[in-house]
Amino acid sequence: MQDEISFQQKLQEVQDFVATRGRLFSKQIEASGHVDKNVIEELRQRGYFRLTAPENLGGLGFSMHQYLEMLFYFAQLHGSLRVLIHVTNSLWRSLASKASQQQLENFVRPFVNSEKWITFTLTEPHSGSGADLKTTARRDGDDYLLNGEKWMIIFSDLADYFLLFCRLEDSQGSEGTLAFLVPRDSQGLTIELMQDAMGVTGTRHGHLYLRDCRVSASMRLGEEGDGLTVAFQGFLDPSRLAIGMTCVGLADRALQLAVQHASKRVTFGKTLLERPTIQMWIAEMATDIEAAKQLVFKAAADFESGLTIARQASMAKLFASEMLQRVTDLALQIHGGIGYFKGEMERIYRDARMLRFEEGTSETQKMTIARSVIRQYRQNQS
Repeated sequence: MQDEISFQQKLQEVQDFVATRGRLFSKQIEASGHVDKNVIEELRQRGYFRLTAPENLGGLGFSMHQYLEMLFYFAQLHGSLRVLIHVTNSLWRSLASKASQQQLENFVRPFVNSEKWITFTLTEPHSGSGADLKTTARRDGDDYLLNGEKWMIIFSDLADYFLLFCRLEDSQGSEGTLAFLVPRDSQGLTIELMQDAMGVTGTRHGHLYLRDCRVSASMRLGEEGDGLTVAFQGFLDPSRLAIGMTCVGLADRALQLAVQHASKRVTFGKTLLERPTIQMWIAEMATDIEAAKQLVFKAAADFESGLTIARQASMAKLFASEMLQRVTDLALQIHGGIGYFKGEMERIYRDARMLRFEEGTSETQKMTIARSVIRQYRQNQS
């Protein structure tokens, strides 16, 4: 883990980048509709893709709490920049959780060092994301044959490998789930890029078709049955914390813009900032943001203590994503009609909506929380 001095230096660097080069890149991405390779290369050189991975894997070894403090600022940039940083700083956990020593050397370390690009591949068009997986695998000698579909898979245009989750034929529930590293050029894999999304301009998603897609058994992470463990405990729980802090950072930027606009906009001889209604909204927004931040940090402390955080991570993601919707709506209302025109506030409003879906909808989070509460109640009654 990095010491406090190293962390403070990195945090200051991140703040400076966000206020200068990051703002410039954000404007360029929104105007052009794509993320240039030189932007990705600068993020790589600055070490922003390996902030959280341990030093023995080539990472910088910042703690979860330290990373979340940096992510607070990254979240205030264009959504495509944030998601690049988020995925690379989260996915290594899934990869490393069940990887063999050879897989660590061949895939995890190169991923941390941005030598190979790997993307999370769970969502399907005809099932829920979890035990409802429809994509199947059938053993065929030293290989598996995969059949099914995946869609809305981020970075499908960049990925060298897809960390893909499926199940053994004829298995049910969480039993028989598997995790594979599927090479981009695998026989039987077809990748179709999907249409542009409402927000997070420049990030491409793909629809994957697997038709007897042949994958070597050596590309399986862990054992048969480990698939959902790799997906959820390795990636989704800590990733939901990161999404929570992303919401906090983006909401804080919306609040900044709203206060800035309200201080300059004059109606009937007074600035909007002097209006009691606007002041009440600002108070509500600031309180909402702080509450979400503390919920995220509490879950992060539990994570660093080695506790299971499925419930806390879902609470943080649920509250923070719905908080972001409330804050951005009020921020746009404070801007009035001018906020609806193309610009940073308008972009934030669109980017914010995706965070209600990312790493599971609010309804998914509520189900996770409810199951945990009910399980605890039953244990206490027994």
